[in-house]
Amino acid sequence: MTVKTEQEIALMREPCAIVRDTLAYVGSKIKPGVTTKELDEYAEKYIRSRGAEPSCLGYCGYPASICASVNEVVVHGIPGDRVIREGDIVSIDLCAYKNGFHGDAARTFLVGDVAEEKKKLVRVTEECFFKGIENLRAGTPLYDIGARVQRHAEENGFSVVRALVGHGIGREMHEDPSVPNFGKAGTGIRLKAGMVICIEPMINMGGYQVDFMQDGWTVKTRDGKPAAHYENTVVIREDGVEILTL
Repeated sequence: MTVKTEQEIALMREPCAIVRDTLAYVGSKIKPGVTTKELDEYAEKYIRSRGAEPSCLGYCGYPASICASVNEVVVHGIPGDRVIREGDIVSIDLCAYKNGFHGDAARTFLVGDVAEEKKKLVRVTEECFFKGIENLRAGTPLYDIGARVQRHAEENGFSVVRALVGHGIGREMHEDPSVPNFGKAGTGIRLKAGMVICIEPMINMGGYQVDFMQDGWTVKTRDGKPAAHYENTVVIREDGVEILTL
């Protein structure tokens, strides 16, 4: 569980800004007829144009620069020849490495005319992130984050994925502590000022159960219903949080 110095946090700002800008750029390219592989190519080219490296490419053998997860794919969708269609929701999760540090964030995009329940899922997933950081500061128990995320998701009729969690980030893409999107308020380690974590609600329209595909990466909802994902890299401060990827 590493606490970053102000100098280290300053070095993290640039890769985090690149992640933010890449997500906006890739999001502008998402439309019916585009393949997820094309989105990956846009992202890699853009990340490298900013003097950074795509952290995901080659990570534990991962073959692409982004994760592109459509509809029932929760996370870690490998870009390929899947064609994006009107009415889809597409989650893009990406990381960039520069200055010796990683930045990480995810967004779920609506493609054209999307069903109201899918729109609600995407909206509530983003809201879950902001609920998770309410009153978050140094000294807050870790599982307060997940308790708030879970409450908001379930109050809206959705479920929280249990098999995947958020994480610390810094010189490594995944560091301690793990940051669940569920849990009991008032429990877990006390967060310290200078910790940098990725809070990333993964919310399902149906049940919370997921299946891991044989490619070793792709995670889908067991019931085939849509899922959404929203993530930011966040610094814990004495009096609140600082979001590096917004």
